[in-house]
Amino acid sequence: MTSLVLYLSPGSSSMAVHIALHEVGVPFEVRSLSFARNETRSPAFLAINPAGKVPTLLIDGRPLTEVAGCLFYLAKRHPEAKLLPADDEAQAQAVSWMSFIASTLHPARRQGLEHAQQVWQIADHRLGQALADGDWVLGAYSIVDIHLFRLFWRMSKSLNPAPGTFGHLFAHYEKMMQRPAVQRTIEAESAIGYELPA
Repeated sequence: MTSLVLYLSPGSSSMAVHIALHEVGVPFEVRSLSFARNETRSPAFLAINPAGKVPTLLIDGRPLTEVAGCLFYLAKRHPEAKLLPADDEAQAQAVSWMSFIASTLHPARRQGLEHAQQVWQIADHRLGQALADGDWVLGAYSIVDIHLFRLFWRMSKSLNPAPGTFGHLFAHYEKMMQRPAVQRTIEAESAIGYELPA
C-alpha cells in the first residue's frame, strides 16, 4: 500500500488536498505546520520542500507539491473516487480551471479588493455557465470543485460581497459544505486551529 503523508497548515491551500484525501478514502498521515512558529521555514521541512510551502504530499517518501499536482495525482491514482472525468477534453477543462484558480483567483487579493472583486465576478460567471450543464463545475463532482471551494471558503469573507453578488459561487459553497469529506476536513483543521495570514 502507498504511504501518504500530508504536510498542511489548517485553512491554507493544503485544505483542498486534505478534502481530496478524505474523498478518496485512503489512509494518510497529517503533519501540521504552524505559520506563527515559522515551521514551514524550518530546515527539516525545507529539506523536503525547498519552497517552504504547503501542501506537500509525501508519496512513499517522495514529495509532490502544489495543489493542482496533488489533486491530479489523487484523482488519477484513485479512479474509483471519480474525481476526474475520463474524457480528454473534460480533463483539459479541469486543467484550465485549476490554472485559472491558481494563477488568477489565488493572487487577486494581493492586487487590491477591487481587482479581487472583478476576477471573482469572472469566476462566478464562468461557474454559472458550467452549472448550466450539470450540478458541478465539470458536470460531475471533481477535484475542480474542491480547489474552487477551498479558495472561495478562504476569500469570501475578505471580499465582503454585496448581497446577491457571487450567487453561483455561494450556491456551490453551500453544496460543498454538505459533503462529508469537507465536514471532516473542517472539523480536523478547526481542532488544530487556524493561523491564516492576513
